[in-house]
Amino acid sequence: MEKIGAFEAKTHLPRLLDRVAHGETLTITRHGKPVAYLVPVNTDRKQAKEAAARIVERRRHVKQTPLAELMATTHEGHRY
Repeated sequence: MEKIGAFEAKTHLPRLLDRVAHGETLTITRHGKPVAYLVPVNTDRKQAKEAAARIVERRRHVKQTPLAELMATTHEGHRY
C-alpha cells in the first residue's frame, strides 16, 4: 500500500481518486504517520464478504464443543 503525504494528497486528489477507482488502496500520512486510508468503496464490502465466507468455512472444520464442557474448562486448575 503506497503512502502519500497529506499535502500531496490535497494537491493531487483527482489523480489519486482515479487510482483508487481502479482498485488501489492508499495511505495518507501527516508528518510520516498514517492518518487515513483511501480505499475503493466496493472493496470494503467485497473484503468483508470474503472474510465472512472464510470464517464460515473454517467453522465447518472446527469440532463443536458443548457449552457445559467449555464452562468446566474455564475453571480448571482454580482453587476454591
